[in-house]
Amino acid sequence: MLVAQVNRFGPPEVLTPTQAPDPVAGEGQTVIDVAVADILFIETQVRNGWGREFFSVEPPYVPGDGVAGHVRAVGPGVDPAWVGRRVAAHAGGYGGYAEQVVVPVEALIPVPDGLELPQAAALLNDGTTALTVFEAAEVTKDDQVLITAAAGGLGSLLVQLSHAAGARTIAAARGERKLATAHERGADVLADYSDPDWTTRVREATGGRGVDVVFDGVGGAVGRAAFELTAPGARFSAHGAPSGSFTDVDTRAAQERGVRLRGIQDVQRSAEDRRRLATQAVEAAARGELRPLIGRTFPLAQAAAAHRALEAREVIGKALLLLP
Repeated sequence: MLVAQVNRFGPPEVLTPTQAPDPVAGEGQTVIDVAVADILFIETQVRNGWGREFFSVEPPYVPGDGVAGHVRAVGPGVDPAWVGRRVAAHAGGYGGYAEQVVVPVEALIPVPDGLELPQAAALLNDGTTALTVFEAAEVTKDDQVLITAAAGGLGSLLVQLSHAAGARTIAAARGERKLATAHERGADVLADYSDPDWTTRVREATGGRGVDVVFDGVGGAVGRAAFELTAPGARFSAHGAPSGSFTDVDTRAAQERGVRLRGIQDVQRSAEDRRRLATQAVEAAARGELRPLIGRTFPLAQAAAAHRALEAREVIGKALLLLP
């Protein structure tokens, strides 16, 4: 089978099409014919050698955690009725950029009728994270919520959840196209952080009080600026680092203002919880309550081009790998 494999840490070119043996399902396992593989920005960073303190993987390895497709085969102890069914699944952190993957039967998420496989794949990771951080923030209709990277795969879901909760939703992103996308997903206020005065725009929109909740998917300087916009007693989630670093918040300042902090460590969930939350996201999408934003798709053999496009910030929303 064809896989996209990282042969060494480095630029996108190290992610190359490679032949690998077809997998075989063992006890309690299934083989999925992959139709769609999710791509996460953090996978581009890990490929480049970033985050070694968080990620222990070493080349050669196959990236990719979220896949959707059809069950090809089942191993001993698995109901053969699964064969042929449309499913989505977490692949265990790695191995998803492949024509076939092996996953435990308990990891399978049936894809409801009426929901396309790309939409299901797009929700596996971002849907899980969005529900995790949103539930923890306890957003109410009285809150003013700031979302950075608001036109990304995760940010666009948080915009929708915030809007559905009745909160005043402030979307921050870079450029008019991304802000227009966030507005279409339900944002009430738009702030372009390519403008040096973007924080003034946000503070004025809150009447000078500041925001009650921040979902920071950027990190770095943008995240630190977002923290300075928090009102007393706010909730601040620093779960993204496409800038190259997670937001470094002064914990003493947070304590003095009563700001509740949550970081990347608080997004980690058990396999059972991830499946439960991903199932909720997929079922919400089937009901029309969540719309994943898919910006671009690439064939598996062009995984390097997909990584390059993400790093260049050319993709609005999700990038996915599509397989024949």
